[in-house]
Amino acid sequence: MTKPIVELITDLAVSLMDAKQKVCTAESCTGGLIAKSFTDLAGSSAWFERGFVTYSNESKAEMLGVSESVIEQYGAVSESVATAMAVGALSHSHADYSIAVTGVAGPGGGSDEKPVGTVWIGVASKTQTRTQKFLFGGDRETIRLMTMQSAIEQVFTLVNTQ
Repeated sequence: MTKPIVELITDLAVSLMDAKQKVCTAESCTGGLIAKSFTDLAGSSAWFERGFVTYSNESKAEMLGVSESVIEQYGAVSESVATAMAVGALSHSHADYSIAVTGVAGPGGGSDEKPVGTVWIGVASKTQTRTQKFLFGGDRETIRLMTMQSAIEQVFTLVNTQ
């Protein structure tokens, strides 16, 4: 059973502060929801470095350095783009860890290959990058909340295995 989001964020904050490290975010389909959830916790400036909301393909390229050819070849909702977003967020920040999310939150925009609810989550440290594909059900709000929860769980695991 997953932890309540406030508890999960608090645990992440403690892990990062204990290690004197910080996290950043690069969000597309969540539109800044992860960064908002982090900054809802008082004192988050001690462990949250910055957030990028890169909703358009152009912003992914301009703000994170995601190659336009990678976006063209694989699409914005792909393992390659999630990886590039996570790596780019680290290289454009002073954080030790990053979270990147890209997906189709709906209700439109899905395809047979990438239906509504398809989300790629990437997390990275200076030495490791992990990506995972998810297929969430529900409406737009549910998909975005599940993406947020899963992304925070992914970075928490990375922080606590290094």
